[in-house]
Amino acid sequence: MVEQLPNEELMVRIAKGDEVAFQTLVERHQSAMLNLIYRFIGDPMKSQDLSQEVFLRVWQAAKSYEPKAKFTTWLYRIATNLCLNELKAARRKKWLRFFQIDTQGRGSGEEDFADGSPSPEDLLLSRDRNREIADALQSLPENQRMALILKRYDALSYEEISRILNCSVSAVESLMVRAKKNLQGKLKNC
Repeated sequence: MVEQLPNEELMVRIAKGDEVAFQTLVERHQSAMLNLIYRFIGDPMKSQDLSQEVFLRVWQAAKSYEPKAKFTTWLYRIATNLCLNELKAARRKKWLRFFQIDTQGRGSGEEDFADGSPSPEDLLLSRDRNREIADALQSLPENQRMALILKRYDALSYEEISRILNCSVSAVESLMVRAKKNLQGKLKNC
């Protein structure tokens, strides 16, 4: 079955024009790409367009694809380049919005309600705090922001991030330290 094949084998089939293999690859990675792009760009419509562009480039590059690194590293690199190019073209900052789902159905933790739902006040405070975090994250330099998103939201290793950002592991570690310090400073003032 095509669904069971590793990414690299799917790419071999895509290079031969196999649309089912391509659809399988898209379904496997579309959500991760869309989330990454949305977190970085902050515009839902533009994020969908760029996510489609990622997979268009995968289709176009299938014949020349060589698995030198993990497939996902290669895929994230494409998405990262598109994000950075988008920011350069736009030359303006955009809001990032994160939808944080409280899987435990709790508000601030001070009071539990019978149905487990947070109070309107808790929801408002949470929304305001998420806006502050998104604003602080958006204000980070591009490379710090991308490194932080790849680590925090996509749970990639420093080694994978270094390949995606085309820098050393120690440079990624430095980016993370600076990003966290900058975020703490910005959020402390909020």
